[in-house]
Amino acid sequence: MSVREALDYQASFRRRWNLDLDSALIAQFQLDPDAPTSGLSKGQRTQLALIGAITAEPEMLVLDEQTSSLDPLVRREFIQTVIGAYQDAAPAKRTVFVSTHLITEFDGLIDRFTVLDHGKAVLTSDADEARSKFRRLRARFEGDAPAANEFEAAKSVKRDGRSLELIVNGNGDKLLTKLRAMKPAEVTTESLRAHPEVVGDF
Repeated sequence: MSVREALDYQASFRRRWNLDLDSALIAQFQLDPDAPTSGLSKGQRTQLALIGAITAEPEMLVLDEQTSSLDPLVRREFIQTVIGAYQDAAPAKRTVFVSTHLITEFDGLIDRFTVLDHGKAVLTSDADEARSKFRRLRARFEGDAPAANEFEAAKSVKRDGRSLELIVNGNGDKLLTKLRAMKPAEVTTESLRAHPEVVGDF
């Protein structure tokens, strides 16, 4: 099938299909409607799948790392303009359920979230509350990272060889000081609103 034929095929199974949005997204992603889908790159196939999902205007849109294969600039534009417009068109009737490791890229669109660690819910919070309280601290050491039980005050601790990752709840400054005292090669801190910021090189 061509890009156009693939979308028309999907539309045949849907009760709703926004043709104006269909055309706008094809143009935004610079997809050739006559191009065969077999020749599309992975990123282009993701774009095609997203067009099919959003143009049908479902009440709930479920995205499972769906934008991770897109170029970072395209991904950010898609999240801000396309998903934002999808929600704004009928905010009381539409929900976007996102599974992602790129939480900062959904800033301003997430109302409530749950952080999972190996399938276990570490925390659930409204976005505004989380921005002011929760942070992720990462440290990389020249040798093995300290034991996880050194940071029992953290909400969650993940240790992997020379790397250590903490999710903290309101006590980030205290734990950051403790991390830096252990002389890591690098420490970064990431709020749920801002992009990671390097706070120390040793």
